[in-house]
Amino acid sequence: MKILVIEDDPLLGQQIMATLEQAGWVPELSQDGIDALYRATAERWEVIILDLGLPKLDGITVLKGIRDEGINTPVIILSARDTLSQRVDGLNAGADDYLTKPFDMVELIARVRAQLRRASGQTSSVFQIGELSLDTRASKVLWLGEVVDLTALEYKVVAYFMQNSDKVISRLELVEQIYKQDFDRDSNTIEVFIGRIRKKISPSVIKTVRGLGYQLNGK
Repeated sequence: MKILVIEDDPLLGQQIMATLEQAGWVPELSQDGIDALYRATAERWEVIILDLGLPKLDGITVLKGIRDEGINTPVIILSARDTLSQRVDGLNAGADDYLTKPFDMVELIARVRAQLRRASGQTSSVFQIGELSLDTRASKVLWLGEVVDLTALEYKVVAYFMQNSDKVISRLELVEQIYKQDFDRDSNTIEVFIGRIRKKISPSVIKTVRGLGYQLNGK
């Protein structure tokens, strides 16, 4: 099992690597934020261990970048920032666990194992609606068995529809789910995304429910 260790302290990074190897995993080390974000999104990992105080790009930005790509790999934050608000910020940014420094390697191993158990115990990562399928673990959408080339935000829109296929979704609800920052709710950005998705998949894949919003149609 591949584990990405993102830690700029050379000594601590090597200690974590050695501990993970002894536990039977295959760790790889990244020591700055830019490299970490690239590797976290370019390869598949079972767990990501993330330090917050990174050079070039801070850990929270790296974490948000990972989640913005629709990647659901468990992330364990390592940080000396131990106030309640800092821990809450890390978890709200998309972390699955938060371990404050200094820590015992035995506890780190226990937390990694807990995340692996949780991931293996999840329900299927594949959603199937008609001819449309979503693999959340691989962050892929397929139509008629072929991978659809979607941007990160287009993927988020499709994923939200797939996970709420039994309901009509308003434009306001989509805006609130897709965007984390303040957003002009009078803009036509959602309509633009819906139009692009229809062009890439099928004109009928998302139907307009007049006066209410949109609903997925996997036909």
